[in-house]
Amino acid sequence: MKETRKDIASFWEQLEKTIDQLLVSRSDDRFEADSLLKKYRDQLQKIDRNLTFHFERDDESEGPVEMIFGCDGFPESIATVLSLIGAAPNVKGINFKAFNHRYDPVPTHVHVGDELCEIKDFWFSLRQVNGRLHLEVYMEDVPKVLDMDPRVEAVMIFLDALIGEYELMTRIWALDWFEKPVAPEDFGFIPLSRLREVFDDIKVDSRPVGITLH
Repeated sequence: MKETRKDIASFWEQLEKTIDQLLVSRSDDRFEADSLLKKYRDQLQKIDRNLTFHFERDDESEGPVEMIFGCDGFPESIATVLSLIGAAPNVKGINFKAFNHRYDPVPTHVHVGDELCEIKDFWFSLRQVNGRLHLEVYMEDVPKVLDMDPRVEAVMIFLDALIGEYELMTRIWALDWFEKPVAPEDFGFIPLSRLREVFDDIKVDSRPVGITLH
C-alpha cells in the first residue's frame, strides 16, 4: 500500500509538470503528444495494471478538458481508481474524474475502428437471480472470441453510456452474449436503448457485486 501511494504521488507530480505540454498539443479532438501519453500509461501501469484513462471535452461549452480514469471493467481495481482521484491535484484547464458516467443523450451509434455500430442492432434481457443481476446481450453472429469483435467493444461503450461504468461493475453480476433471434420481441427481449429505465427500476433490490464475463 505504501508503494502504491508513492507511485500515485509520482504520477501526479509528473502530470503536473507536463500537462501544459499536453494541452497545447491538442488538435481538433485528440492530443498529439504521444510520448507524454505513453509516459502516463506506463506510470499508471506501475500503480495498477488495470488502470486506463481517456480525455473528453464538450466543444460547445468550451469548458475544461476532462481526464477520465477507469479500470477496464475489473472491479478489484475500483479502490485504486478512487485512491488515484482522491489524490488528484487542482490543475487549471483540466478536471479529473473516476469512471465513465452516464451520457445524455445516449449515443445512437459509435465508431470502433472502421466499423459503425448502431445501438438499434442490440437487444437485452435483465434478470435478477438470488439478488444478483444477470445481463444478457443479443446480437447477430455472436463471435467465438469476444475481444476480437468491434461490436463487443461498441456494446461496452453503450453500456457505460446507459448505466455508467461504476454501476456496470458493481451491479451486474454476469454479462452473457447470445445470438439474436429473428423476432427478439417475441421472446420478451428489449432494445438495448431501454436498458437504463429497466436497470434503474430493479437495481435497488440487487446486491452490489463484481462483473463476470462469459
